[in-house]
Amino acid sequence: MAISDEKLTCFKLHIKDHIAHIQLSRPLELNTMNKAFWKELPWLIKQLDEQALARVIVLSSTGKHFSAGMDLGVFTSGDAVPLTGDPGRMAENLRRVVMQLQASLSSLEEARLPVLAAIHGGCIGGALDLVCAADCRYATEDAFFTIKETELGMTADVGTLQRFPKLVAPGLARELAYTGRKFSALEAKEMGFVNRVYADHDSLIAGVLEIAKSIAKHSPLAVTGCKEMINYSRDHGIEDSLKYMATWQAGMFRPNDMMKGFAAKQQQTQAKFDNIWPQKPLFEK
Repeated sequence: MAISDEKLTCFKLHIKDHIAHIQLSRPLELNTMNKAFWKELPWLIKQLDEQALARVIVLSSTGKHFSAGMDLGVFTSGDAVPLTGDPGRMAENLRRVVMQLQASLSSLEEARLPVLAAIHGGCIGGALDLVCAADCRYATEDAFFTIKETELGMTADVGTLQRFPKLVAPGLARELAYTGRKFSALEAKEMGFVNRVYADHDSLIAGVLEIAKSIAKHSPLAVTGCKEMINYSRDHGIEDSLKYMATWQAGMFRPNDMMKGFAAKQQQTQAKFDNIWPQKPLFEK
């Protein structure tokens, strides 16, 4: 089953050479994260992951900015979060809405496929939450980032404050959160948030796709194992992580892919690995 672009209003999708290239496609609106964005993103990531349609995901954007962040229409449309009425029920409802938004971005982290974010221009507010959930980040020289929510009188609530301090020095994360100031791509690279900086958008996309190709040529089972272990180790102690690693290896390790890799090296060719299997719903009709 393929994914049709016709179902998408906020994104464009192109799959080639085991790489799924997702582009934010509302440049006139500065790729703000409207209501459709929050529904389409997890659906798209889930389809790519469950159907095993690719081995790597590249997430990029179009227009002047990567994304100007949250579209306020998410909260001000006709069926938006009620801001009047019983305080307890209103608060419970808002909590569930925020958790739905969080889950939308967490789909990047939960997917078996590595996600590489290619960022140009502004990556503002909710867009920073988005790229924090990616595996790796790359940027153009003109890119800039900001935890904009602080300046707007609220606390960032969909992932930045939970993930960003684990990607950079905690004290620096606090400074940037407290002040809400912009920080450049070069500063982001210095702090380890961005892997590489490119001169312009074209070289950014070409460079990130090249990195994606180098990932896609490896055993998908080995790569998804790396992602699983790194994410687990980030959230657990060393001893627990080592035990989980041993359990994973005992269950998932098979010599087939390794033997293919050895044979390819001897023959000076590129090994051809099977894709990871699609995930079929347990109670599929």
